Amino acid sequence: MTVWTALLATAAGCYLLKLLGLCVPGRLLDRPAVRTFATLAPVALLAALTAQQTLTHGHHLTLDARAAGLAAAALALWRRAPFLLVVLAAVTVTALVRLA
Repeated sequence: MTVWTALLATAAGCYLLKLLGLCVPGRLLDRPAVRTFATLAPVALLAALTAQQTLTHGHHLTLDARAAGLAAAALALWRRAPFLLVVLAAVTVTALVRLA
């Protein structure tokens, strides 16, 4: 299989998946369970990706400066700080831990 064949097959698959999403009946999307899932699934996926990128190195669990920065960001979010302050807290704590 050439690269172009793989590229075209992937593009067609993505298009068909999008088309399938448009063909879902409206009554299915109006169910409360589906709405709840659609609301919470992106949050759960983003949290999982953040944890995976922060707490692992290769195939090993690693607690380093990134974990401290994530904890600082979580604390700032818990205190309802503005987003820019959350990012600044995470960056500052990560840099200070790496410096130490």
